[in-house]
Amino acid sequence: KGYGFQDIEKQIKTDAATTLFRPGSISKLFTWVAVMQMVEQGKLNLDADVNKYLKTFQLEDTYPGQPITMRHIMTHTAGFEDGGLGYFVVEGFENIKPLAEVMKRIQPARVNPPGAQTAYSNYATSIAGLIVANLSGTEFSAYVKQNITDVLGMNNTSFFEPLPKDLAENMAVDYAFESGRYVEKPFQIIANYTPAGSASATATDMAIFAQAIMNGGAYKGARILKETTVTQMLTRNFSHDPRMMGMALGFYETVHNGVRLIGHGGDLSYFHSDLGIDQVNKLAFFISFSGTGGAAVRSAFVPALYEAFKPTDFPPITPPADFAKRAAKYAGEYRFWRSNFSTVEKMTGVAGGINITPTANNTLLIALGASVREFVEIENNLFQQVGSGTKLAFQENTSGEITGFVLDGLPFMSTFKSPTYFTGGFNQTLAGLSFLMFIGVFLELAYRWKAHREMQGPEKTLNRAVLYTAGSNLLVAIVGGIVLTVFSDRLAIEIPTAFTLWLWLPIIATIAGLYLAYNAVTVWKEGLLVSVWARVRYSLLAGAGLFMVWFYYFWNMLGFNYIS
Repeated sequence: KGYGFQDIEKQIKTDAATTLFRPGSISKLFTWVAVMQMVEQGKLNLDADVNKYLKTFQLEDTYPGQPITMRHIMTHTAGFEDGGLGYFVVEGFENIKPLAEVMKRIQPARVNPPGAQTAYSNYATSIAGLIVANLSGTEFSAYVKQNITDVLGMNNTSFFEPLPKDLAENMAVDYAFESGRYVEKPFQIIANYTPAGSASATATDMAIFAQAIMNGGAYKGARILKETTVTQMLTRNFSHDPRMMGMALGFYETVHNGVRLIGHGGDLSYFHSDLGIDQVNKLAFFISFSGTGGAAVRSAFVPALYEAFKPTDFPPITPPADFAKRAAKYAGEYRFWRSNFSTVEKMTGVAGGINITPTANNTLLIALGASVREFVEIENNLFQQVGSGTKLAFQENTSGEITGFVLDGLPFMSTFKSPTYFTGGFNQTLAGLSFLMFIGVFLELAYRWKAHREMQGPEKTLNRAVLYTAGSNLLVAIVGGIVLTVFSDRLAIEIPTAFTLWLWLPIIATIAGLYLAYNAVTVWKEGLLVSVWARVRYSLLAGAGLFMVWFYYFWNMLGFNYIS
């Protein structure tokens, strides 16, 4: 059933059979089906080096002797970092480039050897789609139409951008909720990642696709895969811990009230969707919401469904009495491997990661986004959420140190434990103190303006070094805040000129900070300034300047570290 409006202004009501939504990353399931069709035809080996199937470029050989295979790609263990600044969304259909050209240009760094960690990757999925196109000799969107959607009678589904005219007329409008009302937004063009997220489809069509998978690859006599192939696809192929849900081939496992689901979620900026297959109860479902508020409803739907139809009471778990002895090793900040490490996008990590804190009750509190969950140890390195069946498993190295964890519901995104210098608390605290000192410099300047103007000789030179450092660093923060706010809607499309100009400021601040540090050495060497306290104060400001130099370097803000 459809609810609400396909188009608010025109008052066109949503129709489940005719209104198209954007299922986002659920598009990947079509890519995985296409890949397995290549396997069935003997054209593709899941465990061969994927470079064998790429024609115009090769994936970097970052880990010699450890090539990326299609199985790695389908289990999100290829080892790529994440990214999308300036190229995730295409503006204007005339700017769409061939997939092979885009994949060569935006190739992300490999930050883990294949098979080591799960890190969800739109890029890797798009490589899979490109390989399908190479092996079939058919452009990817056309391949999906000819070999999947047309076969199943999914006449209101398409990967093409722009949509065919007859389908475009029924496309649900992209809406954002702003200033108390829904505001129309442009159709998002995901052509740079077509195999990872370009689909547009009706709920009825997506239900057909889900049923075909649930029925072993067939729907009403039409078949897209052999039953044995589908069984292979829906079988767990990778998990960081055998006690947890994991990755099948492209599909991922979740568990709700003890019931295993296999499926995929999907998000674009203004659409939020989920597709699930419950093989035990012979149930398939697809839901999709237009509008920025739909994400919360989408996420609440499946737990509510199983709470209503298969309610389960989870008895209280008594925490081990001796847990306090080992609780400290789990404490700290963790970050998803699905992050950026090599470009300026890394700076988004300043906000911090997932904090885990032991409690006096012998449990762990885990702050994940806006939610705080409590977990109890049930086995070695395995925890269960209080009042729920959700599990969390920690990873441990050979020295007995905790290195990360994986959480039920997110088998495609493992984490690593952040060293102190990588934590939000460390960076925010020291950067905050540095900026307070820089603000203090200008407050003092205003208070003692006349004295500052009358300074002469070395004292004036030393004072200017402080002003240059404080001023340039404050400009980095102020101008950066303005640029990132004003151009927030553009950053997935392009690198605005203002953003490039802003990146000059950390360079200037670095030069000023190094100059201030040089002067601080001179102050002590030559006994300059009026007192020891004045020299200490000067050195503290130099220390703040040097910390910011490290800060800009560590968060890749020095230079122009982005894909152009």
